[in-house]
Amino acid sequence: AAMVKETIRVYARVKPPGRRQQAGIYSVDDDEKSLSSLEIIVPHDLADGFVNNKRESYKFKFQKIFDQEAKQDVVFDSIAKPVAECVLAGYNGTIFAYGQTGSGKTFTITGGAERYSDRGIIPRTLSYIFDQLRKDSSKVYTTHVSYLEIYNECGYDLLDPRHEASRLEDLPKVTIMEDPDQNIHLKNLSLQQATNEEEALNLLFLGDTNRMIAETPMNQASTRSHCIFTIHISSKEPGSATIRRSKLHLVDLAGSERVAKTGVGGHLLTEAKYINLSLHYLEQVIIALAEKNRSHIPYRNSMMTSVLRDSLGGNCMTTMIATLSLDKRNIDESLSTCRFAQRVALIKNEAVLNEEMDPKLMIVQLKKEIQELKDELVLVTGKERTSELSQDELLQLDELIETFLEDNDPDSTLDVGSDMRKIKYCFVHVKQLMNHSKISHKKLLSQHISEEKDTNKEAGEEELKKLKELLQQRDNEINILVNMLKKEKKKAQDALFQLNAASAGSTVLEQSHSINLEESQSPSSCFSLKEAKDFSSSVHRLPFLSRQTGGKMSLGCQEAFEVFKRDHADSITIEDNKQLLNQRFTEAKCLGEKLNEVRNKINHLKGEINQRHIQRAALAISSPSEELYTLDPVEEKLRTEIEEEKKRYKTMFNRLKGLKVEIEHLQLLMEKVKVKLQKDFEVWWSEESINLQQENPEMVSSPNTTTVYPRFIKSSQHLSTSSFSETTRVSPNEDPAGKNNSITSNNPTLKTRTPPISSTSIPLTGDSQADADILAFIKARQNILQKKGKSCQ
Repeated sequence: AAMVKETIRVYARVKPPGRRQQAGIYSVDDDEKSLSSLEIIVPHDLADGFVNNKRESYKFKFQKIFDQEAKQDVVFDSIAKPVAECVLAGYNGTIFAYGQTGSGKTFTITGGAERYSDRGIIPRTLSYIFDQLRKDSSKVYTTHVSYLEIYNECGYDLLDPRHEASRLEDLPKVTIMEDPDQNIHLKNLSLQQATNEEEALNLLFLGDTNRMIAETPMNQASTRSHCIFTIHISSKEPGSATIRRSKLHLVDLAGSERVAKTGVGGHLLTEAKYINLSLHYLEQVIIALAEKNRSHIPYRNSMMTSVLRDSLGGNCMTTMIATLSLDKRNIDESLSTCRFAQRVALIKNEAVLNEEMDPKLMIVQLKKEIQELKDELVLVTGKERTSELSQDELLQLDELIETFLEDNDPDSTLDVGSDMRKIKYCFVHVKQLMNHSKISHKKLLSQHISEEKDTNKEAGEEELKKLKELLQQRDNEINILVNMLKKEKKKAQDALFQLNAASAGSTVLEQSHSINLEESQSPSSCFSLKEAKDFSSSVHRLPFLSRQTGGKMSLGCQEAFEVFKRDHADSITIEDNKQLLNQRFTEAKCLGEKLNEVRNKINHLKGEINQRHIQRAALAISSPSEELYTLDPVEEKLRTEIEEEKKRYKTMFNRLKGLKVEIEHLQLLMEKVKVKLQKDFEVWWSEESINLQQENPEMVSSPNTTTVYPRFIKSSQHLSTSSFSETTRVSPNEDPAGKNNSITSNNPTLKTRTPPISSTSIPLTGDSQADADILAFIKARQNILQKKGKSCQ
């Protein structure tokens, strides 16, 4: 295993003096390359006695010195981060703070509670470790945490889950056990697993709430116990039998103090005695380790030195922080702390990479090796075993054969050792599997063929049934549309008959005039008849419905719905509501823009008032006068404008609310009209389908014929009376008497106009040319009558 030999690294941190404390005289020298030096000056006037030959200057060397302005993150990066990296690599680590009461040990190790930036070494180390574990995916890590408190030479488990935030006496006592190899084990100290940073910080908080804290003359919240927060990390690479285990001790020692100086008594005095005694034993251990020829190290004198045995002169990378309070009253204690730190710096530790074999994997490997050796022994001696294989061995062989057959790797082998009994059993078992698979394969093949035939037959019958139903449905649609077309043609013929009847009482003279005009008028009349026919047939060639519907519609159903929707009584209501809704939307948009403008103007005016306040305040400071304390007319004017704009804003806002209610009402009305239109069409479509079945009883409709197209509804009365409305509707500019009825063939977009309908009718011949001549004659007669009427007037 890799070994690292190095001395304990020692750092110093100077605490800023309090409000009523006089700062001592010291200087920090960072000029040297490797080490920093701290020089403390003790003036003669502080020494006792008249004859004073004491030293005035004391100089100490440290790895680095953190002065009063040093931040917590800088302390962590310099002290704790290198130790945490070594712990992640598999070495043990320890960081402990040493110093008198009130010098900043707990602030450095745990941190302050006022600001997030005051976090100490423990929470920052936890964050760093879990961040590194999350980034490293090459190994499997497990992390545990323990928190030990040593109070009056008794150990307590601060993380006991059964005693959350309890009194110290209720917590389980931790005792020290030592194995034959002189390794220390702590009985009743629980290890709590922490899978992430949040869980670890929660455990730290739980331990801190149970810790002993008291107020002393030196410190308002003095920790009266030694606390050791330990992070245990184990790592293992996947497939490897080697496990690395490491631990990091973060130690916050209780503060040493001079009882004579502090003047404590009673319970605090007992605590101070135990604290000073344990620190005294710690110093004895340090002195013994620093001496080269010392054979016995008194670790067992106190519980703390026993727990930290590895950290002091053992398998550990140790770092110490000496916290100094360099005010004049505490100069002597600071000098003692520096001397202690110099002795600690002489101790050498030998850190070893903590690797061990996984015992479970070791057992499996040893068992396999024993079996291989037995098999080789059988081959060498030539003695074959004749006893029957046990049931466990047979099950094991079956599993091996199954794994071998399921493995797709062509290079895989079936290794059953050199036992002939096992080899023969494997051959017999494989043969049985092969025969069984052939028989089952034949059965499956025949069964699959028969199932495939049945499936194809059923699928063909279902497809035929679906096609028949679709054909029947299309026939019904076609018949409905043909009936509509017949009605349209019949109405067109009735209109033409009524047109002919209007000219029944004409004279022979008028007939002769109409014959003379026949050649010029007959083309337009022919166009009129042809246009009427083309229109009645083109009604049924409308495009698909663009509207989304409840179900898929065929072409015929869509065309019928378009005609139906156009002639429905509610179509005008829908269009009017649409226009009104668009107007309301436009108005609401304009109101919203105006509201934004008014709001911006109010904010601008407020900004001007604030600017005016700033100007007047600056003016009052530079040249004070009584005028500045009077009311500002400009400010009053701005405030009046703001009030007017607020009133205007409120009026427009109320109008916008009213528009919103109106828009929602219009949308609801439109939705109701659309639903009614759809329901009417569905009723009409169902009636047409039923009538078609009654007229053609030989046609059997499918059960889905009348229900395929839901949600398209209208009563049948509207369509029968208005399907030819486009050709018979009178334009707004046309007189009701039928004057100026002219049909122009050069403009196909104009709609055909018809004269007033007569009660009599003239039958046509059926020949298109003859019928066109008759219509031309009637038209010419009407033109002559109109001219005569104008001349008489």
